[in-house]
Amino acid sequence: MTTWGKSMNDDAAGSPPLAGVTVLELGTMYAAPTAGRMLRDFGARVVKVEDPRTGDFARQWTPQHEGLSIGFARLNSGKESIGIDLRRPEGRDLVRRLAARVDVVIESFRPGRLEEWGLGYDALSADNPGLVLTRVSGFGQTGPYRERPGFGTVAETASGYAFVNGWPETPPTSPPFGFADSIAGLSAAFGTTTALFNRSRTGRGDVVDVALYEPLMFILGDLIVNYTATGFIQERVGNGSGSASPRGIYQAADGQWLSIAASNQTIALRLFDAMGRPEFKDDPHYATNVARMANNDELQEHVKAWVALRPRAEVLADLDAHEVVAAAVNDARDIVEDPHFRERTLVELAGTALGRVLVPGPVLHMGSYAGPVYDGVPGIGEHTESALTGLLGISPDELDRLGSSDVVGPAPVRAA
Repeated sequence: MTTWGKSMNDDAAGSPPLAGVTVLELGTMYAAPTAGRMLRDFGARVVKVEDPRTGDFARQWTPQHEGLSIGFARLNSGKESIGIDLRRPEGRDLVRRLAARVDVVIESFRPGRLEEWGLGYDALSADNPGLVLTRVSGFGQTGPYRERPGFGTVAETASGYAFVNGWPETPPTSPPFGFADSIAGLSAAFGTTTALFNRSRTGRGDVVDVALYEPLMFILGDLIVNYTATGFIQERVGNGSGSASPRGIYQAADGQWLSIAASNQTIALRLFDAMGRPEFKDDPHYATNVARMANNDELQEHVKAWVALRPRAEVLADLDAHEVVAAAVNDARDIVEDPHFRERTLVELAGTALGRVLVPGPVLHMGSYAGPVYDGVPGIGEHTESALTGLLGISPDELDRLGSSDVVGPAPVRAA
């Protein structure tokens, strides 16, 4: 353990669960590289194919520090990068040869593009029957919208999320980060490992088809069930859930914010005790969740007034003493300075132009595996030579020819 952030090598116990799995990442931007990072976090070797001239467009995202995109660094640390021009037949042939040597291919082109290039699943699996092809696209590989392009913002609106996010008096709102992309990437990683597990039983690979909007729509599923059952269309309700009360975000006397989630009966009753209002437990306006929801506006005013009496730390301490679910509304500084997150969640991203920085580590913990080291972000095509010679046995002469014709790049540099 370090004072700066957790070293994921600390107390290492056992090999990574995905050790021996090799992933060829053809995906760009956010969702598909998120899936690649999830697999890499648990031991897979991830070889990222990039345009040899421009690389993944995510390299151009802001914010940047010392010329390195912070978002790109977070999603691509520890991967290998090879530069291959997929617009050229020889480049596509290289990818097909690589796909015959790996366990997983992740791609995020529009549906049909791989097939146009002769790299569809039928072609790839003919060379490698155990291959798992994970496909991330805006609207999926099937359906009337399959050919539509899609980014996270579109997924957040199409899924129904933006419509219910915000306050009644504000417009539908998308989040200021890659919400739909991240959830789709996590789902793609889950689908990939599921397919790999099934392959261990059958010997056959599979196609994993992830639409950006579908995982987010799953999370919003109660809204759809409610509409089809009752005809009710959920509107924006601010910090409430529309299903349990009291729940929300409140401002303390020192101007800082905290959340309270009294989302079941026992917690709500404990909150009333913490507030010094035990009579609410028998009040017909507040005694049950149905009653509380019917009188939510009135009850929220009581909670707001109580929270506003004292500084946030005091309110949280009182809520903790009463076992009420609550937390500070953290900004980035709060997170970095919090001892729990520093011990369990944050790890150091080393060996980059960003300097000494922290990054959230794996999204889950396993007793037999301490986790990865985050060290270095690949330059465009940094591993072209080592990956192509290691996976395909390409000779120095062939590398020179491919490099001089700009099929791969940057041109391999070897000691004399």
